[in-house]
Amino acid sequence: MRRIKVGVIGTGVISAIYLKNLTGMFDSIVEVKAVSDLVPELAQKRAEEYGIPHVYTVDELLADPEIEIVLNLTAPSAHAALNLQALHAGKHVYTEKPFALNREDADQVLNLAKEKNLLVGCAPDTFLGAGIQTCIKLINDGWIGTPYSASATIIMGNSTSGTHPNFRNFLKLGGDPIMDMGPYYLTALIALLGPVNRVTGSARQLHKEVIIQNPKSPAFGQSVPIEAPTNVSAVLDFDSGAVASFTAAKEAFGYSPRMEIYGTEGILYVPDPNFFGGTISIQFANGQTKEIPHSHPFAEEGRGMGVADMAYAIQSGRKNRASGQLARHVLDISLGIFEASEQGKHMKLESSTERPAPIPMGLKYNTLDM
Repeated sequence: MRRIKVGVIGTGVISAIYLKNLTGMFDSIVEVKAVSDLVPELAQKRAEEYGIPHVYTVDELLADPEIEIVLNLTAPSAHAALNLQALHAGKHVYTEKPFALNREDADQVLNLAKEKNLLVGCAPDTFLGAGIQTCIKLINDGWIGTPYSASATIIMGNSTSGTHPNFRNFLKLGGDPIMDMGPYYLTALIALLGPVNRVTGSARQLHKEVIIQNPKSPAFGQSVPIEAPTNVSAVLDFDSGAVASFTAAKEAFGYSPRMEIYGTEGILYVPDPNFFGGTISIQFANGQTKEIPHSHPFAEEGRGMGVADMAYAIQSGRKNRASGQLARHVLDISLGIFEASEQGKHMKLESSTERPAPIPMGLKYNTLDM
């Protein structure tokens, strides 16, 4: 297979792991030709770190006819606009989550991609890793009988230390617990149980502003507004008949993830969907709990799998797994939770999606297709 050339726009913190994997683990299918950033010095630094030949402006990158995929790692508020630019330039596009901040922008991106026969993809791609893929196989093979319920929780600290270079983004819509951490859990639940058709929930915000008290932060002593809910709980109804509870909060400390799938013949303890691997176990009806080994590869940090999967999809003509349609459904669920909280009622969802195709077993090292 030929290598698909990729251009990366946005070279902040998250770009490091993408570039490491795309220039290493997945370099048999993709080639990073160029990087771009509003701060050219940052792009130059990344280019030197990972041996990338070109540092472009955004316009130069979009105009390069050899680049087929644009990887959009900009701030959440810029995702939709840049995705549209890339599609207009004839590029497939893969973006960091969230896919968009409203349904209208998301639909505009998907409609333009369909019109131009281009692929759209979106993080997270962690569900393609060994952990969730093994759990998908266990469910599909009937190890826990019929899944009827699920529970997912992510409780963590907030960004009020002010040490992250872009900490203010985590205090706005897009960096809130549902839009920032929610996609990992919602995407995994869809991959495991299928699409959601109805949601309800409550979204709360303990504080309207925070004073940065860390003397190491450039914003030390400043009062910074918190512009999005920070504590959200929801109930999700799936087409399959299963029901899940989901809680996401950034009001605590540390990091406390949990996901469980309850079936008629067992309870599946799912590893943290924010990562690619993790421990998997099943509690059976007799009370015995058994740890299950991974059936699939990619248990390590594999961010970039979604881009590599898109490259395979371009060449074979199949659908990419971390698709725009999947991300649009995750966005619909997220916004539906907020709307249910505001209106005090269940919200029927307009969108749906297919469960992404499982990763085949028996693949050669660092490949995603037979």
